Amino acid sequence: MAIEGTPQVPFGEPDGIADVAVQRPWRMRAVLSRTGEAAERFLTASSFDRGPWITVAFAAGIGAWFLLDNRWQCSVAMGAAVLAALAAIAVWRGRDDRAALRLAVTVLSVAFALGMATVWSKSELVGAAAIERPTVVSLDARILDREEQPAVERVRLTLAARDAEAGRPIKVRVNVPLEKDVGGLEEGARVRLKARLMPPSAPILPGAYDFARAAWFKGLAATGSLVGEIELVEQVGNRNSPIAQAQRFLSKHVRSRLDGAPGTIAAAFASGDRGGISAVDEDAMRDAGLTHLLSISGLHVSAVIAAAYFLASKLFALWPWFALRVRLPLVAAAVGAGAGIAYTLLTGAEVPTVRSCIGAMLVLGALALGREPLSMRMVAVAAAAVLFAWPEALVGPSFQMSFAAVIAIIALHNSEPIRAFLAPREESRARWLARRTVMLFVTGLVIEIALTPVVLFHFHRAGLYGAFANVVAIPLVTFVSMPLIAIALLLDMVGAGAPFWWLVGVSLDLLLDLAHFTASQPGAVKLVPHMGLGIIALFVAGGLWLALWRGKARLWGLIPAALAALILAVSPVPDILVTRDGGNLGLVDERGNLFVLRGAPGTYARTNIVELAGSEIEPRNIRDYAGADCSADFCTLRLKTSDREWIVLVALNKQRVDERQLAAACELSDVVVADRWLPRSCMPRWLKLDRRYLERNGGVAIYLEDEQVRTVASSQGDHGWWQPVQD
Repeated sequence: MAIEGTPQVPFGEPDGIADVAVQRPWRMRAVLSRTGEAAERFLTASSFDRGPWITVAFAAGIGAWFLLDNRWQCSVAMGAAVLAALAAIAVWRGRDDRAALRLAVTVLSVAFALGMATVWSKSELVGAAAIERPTVVSLDARILDREEQPAVERVRLTLAARDAEAGRPIKVRVNVPLEKDVGGLEEGARVRLKARLMPPSAPILPGAYDFARAAWFKGLAATGSLVGEIELVEQVGNRNSPIAQAQRFLSKHVRSRLDGAPGTIAAAFASGDRGGISAVDEDAMRDAGLTHLLSISGLHVSAVIAAAYFLASKLFALWPWFALRVRLPLVAAAVGAGAGIAYTLLTGAEVPTVRSCIGAMLVLGALALGREPLSMRMVAVAAAAVLFAWPEALVGPSFQMSFAAVIAIIALHNSEPIRAFLAPREESRARWLARRTVMLFVTGLVIEIALTPVVLFHFHRAGLYGAFANVVAIPLVTFVSMPLIAIALLLDMVGAGAPFWWLVGVSLDLLLDLAHFTASQPGAVKLVPHMGLGIIALFVAGGLWLALWRGKARLWGLIPAALAALILAVSPVPDILVTRDGGNLGLVDERGNLFVLRGAPGTYARTNIVELAGSEIEPRNIRDYAGADCSADFCTLRLKTSDREWIVLVALNKQRVDERQLAAACELSDVVVADRWLPRSCMPRWLKLDRRYLERNGGVAIYLEDEQVRTVASSQGDHGWWQPVQD
């Protein structure tokens, strides 16, 4: 007689087999139950805050769409996320002991799918196919946008035109030299011109800037330059944007009141116009870790709103009748909000500015309601709003750096040790100031740590002394330069702003001197080779866990961050870098010295080769390489790895050579590189990088030790902005 509740063993079956067959589902069910129970306890004990993680899941969906190769993969990913949400509801329905886990899986899965759907929809709505080939065309167009760039002596016009070959409306961007700029070239005007256009360029090397992707989401089908003169057919009258007019007027006014580099920086602070800042000053600010001061973002918007809030609260407090009948924090918050929105619109409403404005509105609302103004939920709402409107911003450095800095600041200041350190106490003014100075330095250091992975991923270089420079630069800009600019602009209405413009110039000269001094110090800049997506994903995952989780469990975020740092430290440097047109090449020897095929210092191709090779030593010509044997037409390069010697044949020009001699040379080479089509008789032992290969695959990075080849095409998938030449 069988005992109730025990499994029955069929007659004739071995006991072991029956036990496995019957017990295994029970064991699996028990394991799943224990796993779910542990996850539920963990979420409950950690006070799981869904708000920020919903935005993280939404952003993860957007990022997954960029990473996946084609529509089928994206559809499967979205379907899997929806199925996960439905499964969580079905499996744990009615179980109060799984409420937190059910809610977490459901909400995060739906947010992931929604993020992927958002960016996919945006791509389909605004993406514009590029023109097929470089061409010179005559355009009859309307001006959509005008951007003045006096630092490079040109005006950049965005035009609505028609593709003569395809017969479709297109948006193109044309650079017009300042000497050919004519009056009336403003938004809405109709013009005729001849332009040399080309498709938006893909990355020149794996890991380089992807302008084609950025142009896709801006709707640009081509970029180029003016050929000949530009004819103004129809003026716009008074129909052009009043905001654009105000922005240009303000920028010109500031530059007219303050000459030189300080005037260009002041114009950037006042109107968001960075077109007048020289490349030398831009590079110095970047290498000193101060570039964020030039981009209108949280610091500037916060300063404007804080000043408006403070002045409104103090001025209205002087009116007793009003102060007794109206809540002054509410009125001051409304004034600050108006000032912040006006400043955001005036400075161009770029993504960092909009993000900062949304965050500031939430802070003002919290202040008006007497709530905690700085919270991760506030950042999450601001990030979600930006990503819903501009999902493509997720993969850009501006969004990543802005939110990384804000999240780092809030996580730091909400931590218990920092709250205790900043808590009010009886002390002298000197000790109070010392604590605030230390806190400013610690904040700058934490921001630098948070931003370094992002900066290295996008720019392959980072300023090492940024924390020290920001201790001086941030208070200087926030409490001196920007208030002085505001006062000078107000006093200009009565013609009395000159003394304050002089003070603005002094403060900005000090800022530039600090940037140039910091950037010129030995070891101020660290270059690293291209960081893979896996490494930056580990950094981001670790950083978000550290910032958003609560309790001791947040320290688990150190594990992926430390792992990413270790992988980055041992990541190999590419031995050979070949640009997308084959026109330039970089070679790194066993000592880390870089040799380039051609290109003067500062050219786009050479700069990218230097950065992606992580070389801090001035590169030399390829002919100076010890293993180079060069003729008038070709260079034979010998490179040694741990187990063999590699022979690389590089074409130096496009002169015709005897095909039999070329075939013999190719047969003796492991890799052949040329900026032209090579005959099929050229058969190297391993890899032939000629024009045919490079047009299909883009720029190339070669790792000889691992016999690995990374191409631009390998990270592009079937997205609309990648258009390789097909055979």
